[in-house]
Amino acid sequence: MTTTHVVSDHPTVGTKNDLPKVGIVGAGQVGSALAYATIIRGVVPRIAVYDIDEKRTLAQVADLAHGTVYAGPEVTGGADPEVLRDSDIVIITSGAPQRPGQTRLDLADINAKIIGDIIPKVLNVAPDALIVLVTNPCDVLTVVAQKISGLPNNRIFSTGTSLDTARLRHLIAKRANVSENNVHAEMAGEHGDSEFALWSTATIGLVPVKEWIDDNGNRPFTDDVTTQIAQDVAEAAYQVIAGKGSTNYAIGLSGAYLIERLLSASHSLMPLSSTLDDYYGISGVALSVPTLVNNQGIIRAVTVPMSKAERGALETSAATLHSILHSIGY
Repeated sequence: MTTTHVVSDHPTVGTKNDLPKVGIVGAGQVGSALAYATIIRGVVPRIAVYDIDEKRTLAQVADLAHGTVYAGPEVTGGADPEVLRDSDIVIITSGAPQRPGQTRLDLADINAKIIGDIIPKVLNVAPDALIVLVTNPCDVLTVVAQKISGLPNNRIFSTGTSLDTARLRHLIAKRANVSENNVHAEMAGEHGDSEFALWSTATIGLVPVKEWIDDNGNRPFTDDVTTQIAQDVAEAAYQVIAGKGSTNYAIGLSGAYLIERLLSASHSLMPLSSTLDDYYGISGVALSVPTLVNNQGIIRAVTVPMSKAERGALETSAATLHSILHSIGY
């Protein structure tokens, strides 16, 4: 099998093997968007892309590498898992794509088998890597991958509702006519139909979202409005898939941001999905909750105040995912 190897002309300090490396499994729409976002954000000096489709992988890597004179990282790739060797972080995007009309959970069985094949290959060449799942249903597959790998929960997790959270903040900011940077709100639970917004702790600046007053003296975030916003977030992917066949750019950017956080010793709080252990009484299932991360992976799931309704929604998400895991033998 062939491996493409292109190095930028930009000077770096230290030997090549001293530099952080991110491996991306999957050279499709999501994997290539993630690689591109990681390059243009200047996140990491070494990127490797692996996919069993050699022709597509070499083409994607060549296309990315041809632009690194403007960005700087080294880009490698091929159809041999060896290209992932010594990666510090491995992001898995491979799997059957979600088609129009499908839910993420419809993909559970087939993608669990794909993940079961990939995980041993990754660990063989990058045994110390943090492993991040993007492939859907990412919550289900996080538990599958953790059980297959035997890794501790802090080293294997998924992007969860990080993209859904970005969608939520975008819609809140648009309605309030403020910068998205001023919005502090998160989606929690399943990355899917049973996800929910943590409205009880959502704020614009220091003001609770539901108490926000607009320029006309009105409160734009009524119960009906917040219910609709949360529904729009949950259905956003379906609309994008119906229109263009896949979602890729936003998850690419979301993944690149997560990689930045995982390469830093500083603690960051993000809505990520990891296998929970007695989080509000929930164990053995992966759900997105506010989570502290750094370059050691997940530090801990942070217990945050939730309303009675939000606690109920979290339990509903957990029950949904437990059921799916049981149906596929996990």
